[in-house]
Formats: sequence, structure tokens, C-alpha cells
Amino acid sequence: MTKSLNIIIVVAAALACGSALAAQDHVVAQKDKSFSTKTLDIKVGDKVAFRNDDAFSHNIFSLTDAMPFDLGTYGGGQMKAVTFAKAGKFEIECAIHPDMHMVINVAP
Repeated sequence: MTKSLNIIIVVAAALACGSALAAQDHVVAQKDKSFSTKTLDIKVGDKVAFRNDDAFSHNIFSLTDAMPFDLGTYGGGQMKAVTFAKAGKFEIECAIHPDMHMVINVAP
């Protein structure tokens, strides 16, 4: 092989590995006062969008020490997202519906 072909192969392999490590987007629906999943395993840098499929409002939050957040109140048909910048176990709840709980496990 020529030197330039070797360089092209190395660059292509590096780009392929980089895209495999890229952050991912996830969607968790809220319907009938519950989350579409009870647990979600993601990686640091991934974004989770919380889609409200109900006809009423939700307010998704987490008080987890690693990265507390509050998405505020938003109505049916809307979606709000959070990017998880830290690893840990995140307890997710709805401030309006206290029976809504889920866990997001964020790996480094």
C-alpha cells in the first residue's frame, strides 16, 4: 500500500471510532401519569428528552447531588431535554404527579 492510502485508512478508522463514541439522544415519553420506562442506561454527554404525551402538564426534575435539574412545567405535546454531564444514578420525578418515578443510570 502507498503511504497516502495508509493515512486515509487510519483517518477513516479514527472517524468511525469517534462517531461510535458520540453522544446519543434518548426520548422518554410521559403518558397516563407515568414514564415510558422505569430505568434508562446512558453515558455521560447523552441527552434525554422528556416528551409529554398527556393532555395535562408535567414538571420533570431530579434532586440527585451529582447534577440536580428542574425542567419546569410544560404542557401536553411539548418536550424538554437535559444533557447529562456527570456519571451517577439519577432519580427522576414529576413535581405535579408524585407517583411518577424513574431512574437514569449514567455511565462515564
